[in-house]
Amino acid sequence: MGTDATGPTGDWQARVDAVWAAADELGELEVVRRIDALAAERPGDDPLALFERAGARDSAGLETEAEPLYRRAIDGGLSGSERVQAHIQLASTIRNLGRPLESIALLDEIETESGELRDAVVAFRALARVDAGDARRAASDALGALAPHLPRYRISLAAYAAELAASA
Repeated sequence: MGTDATGPTGDWQARVDAVWAAADELGELEVVRRIDALAAERPGDDPLALFERAGARDSAGLETEAEPLYRRAIDGGLSGSERVQAHIQLASTIRNLGRPLESIALLDEIETESGELRDAVVAFRALARVDAGDARRAASDALGALAPHLPRYRISLAAYAAELAASA
C-alpha cells in the first residue's frame, strides 16, 4: 500500500491527513469519528486503516481501545514509516497502561529499522526506562541521541552520556 498522492490510497491518505491537520479544532472524539468513517471505506483488516483508527483513539486518551488496533495493524503487514510509527505509538500506549518493560522491548525490536525516526524511538524508550526505574540509563540514552544534533559540545555530551550508561 502506497501513499502515492495520485492514486486511491493517496486521496484517502490526504483526507486522513486533513482530519489530523484540523484535530485541534475538531476535538478528540470528532477526530475518532471522522477517522473511523474514513477507515470504513477500506477493508476491515487494512493495516493502514487500523493504524489510523488506533492513532485516533490514542490521541483521545483511549489507550485500551488503541492497543489492539495497533497490534492488528502491525500483525496485518503495516510497512514503511507507518510500521515504525505504529511501534512507537504502541510502545507509548503500553507505557501509559503501566507496562514499561514491554514498551522498552517493543522499541528495541523496531530500532534497527527506524531510520529517521530513531531519535523518537530513543526518546520514547527513555520515558519507559524512567517508568521502569532506570532514570540514569534513560538520561544516557536521551543525551546520546541529542549529542549529534548539537553545533557545539557533541563530544563532551556523548562522553557524559557514556559515563551515565556505565554507572547505570
